[in-house]
Amino acid sequence: MGRLKYGARGTTITIDDRLLAHVQAVTITRFRRNEPFQMHWSEPADEGSGRRAVWMTPTVELLWEFDGSREPDLDRELLEQMMQRAGSNSGLYIDHHAHAETPLHR
Repeated sequence: MGRLKYGARGTTITIDDRLLAHVQAVTITRFRRNEPFQMHWSEPADEGSGRRAVWMTPTVELLWEFDGSREPDLDRELLEQMMQRAGSNSGLYIDHHAHAETPLHR
């Protein structure tokens, strides 16, 4: 499991390495276009449940931490879906379980 650390307070979002790589690609692409977006997720029960959301903008410090040393293959279809969601009014929802069964490397 990787981590995305957000902002000066270091809010930590724990995300599977493969999904985190997709979030990173979407974030970098949107930031290059100067397109901030909302990202939200649900906390697991062992972390208190509930929902959290952050405003992703190029002015906020982000630190991407991956547990694995190999870069996973990125799924073009998933990237396109995530880009569309990031551009929507509801923002990009990070579903921690959506791609759990997809292998990290092809």
